[in-house]
Amino acid sequence: MKICVLGAGSLGCAIGGTLAKAGADVTLINRRPEYVDAINRNGLTLRDAGGQQRVRVLAATSAAGLGVMDLIIVLVKSFDTLAAMQGAMCLVGEHTVVLSLQNGLGHEAVLADLVGAERVLAGKTYVGGLLVSPGVVVAGTQGKETLIGELGSHTPDRANAIAELFNAAGLVTTVCTDIRATIWDKLLINVATGALSGITGLPYGALYQVPEVRACALAAVAEAMAVARASGIQLSIQEPHEAWDKAAAGLPFEFKASMLQSLEKGSITEVDYINGAVVERGAALGVPTPVNATLVACIKGIEHGLQSHPQRKEAT
Repeated sequence: MKICVLGAGSLGCAIGGTLAKAGADVTLINRRPEYVDAINRNGLTLRDAGGQQRVRVLAATSAAGLGVMDLIIVLVKSFDTLAAMQGAMCLVGEHTVVLSLQNGLGHEAVLADLVGAERVLAGKTYVGGLLVSPGVVVAGTQGKETLIGELGSHTPDRANAIAELFNAAGLVTTVCTDIRATIWDKLLINVATGALSGITGLPYGALYQVPEVRACALAAVAEAMAVARASGIQLSIQEPHEAWDKAAAGLPFEFKASMLQSLEKGSITEVDYINGAVVERGAALGVPTPVNATLVACIKGIEHGLQSHPQRKEAT
């Protein structure tokens, strides 16, 4: 199986590198030349609780010339989904499967419009990744589950084949019969910690030491759960604290949520697709979401400050 990770940032390198370490044929696509050059020159260094290992894996800045892939794992930021997939259509062949493991809601519809709904699988992963330097990534894979599933009426054969490959590499993967519920379960995890980590600037270890942060997180998750239930979603998470507890389970003290990582790089975040999605759906359903609306406003304010004052990017 020829695999391409489209959007091989910290998480993409953690997953793609783990697959490559197990012998899979993997290509990582990252548009930043310095990251690609470092990986092709020195290999990808994966760090975890057991130490670190250098993995030889191909990296590229674009899809050009890579040929048709059997599996494209999409891990670009939500707001880049359309442009990234448009630039990667040369990877899509007759039997190519496109699997979104992105945070938030709505990516599968964007991908389906481009490649056809019959090619798209949905999924969510609790694996974490933290970029230390070009070509060096902390991979939070131990005990972190990945869940995938069909959106339509297809049999689960291809999802099972992908899950088998992932499991053989040490990425605990389950095929779900109700992937919509799985997507919302993961959204609750992102709601619990993403914006709060970005606003406070705290990695997980420090974030979880502040009782007031925990209280805010539980309130935000409770709102999201109310929206999900109003949408007819059967959640596996029954209490807000379950999302809060699960978010950091197995991750190192210094791990940073993706929103904080984005802000530290001076980039915009995926808040519109996470807390913002809760606010938007809540408004459509008549479910109040004041905590999530406040978190969105705070993140937007930080983004605006970074864009208005470029010198702040250098400081981070």
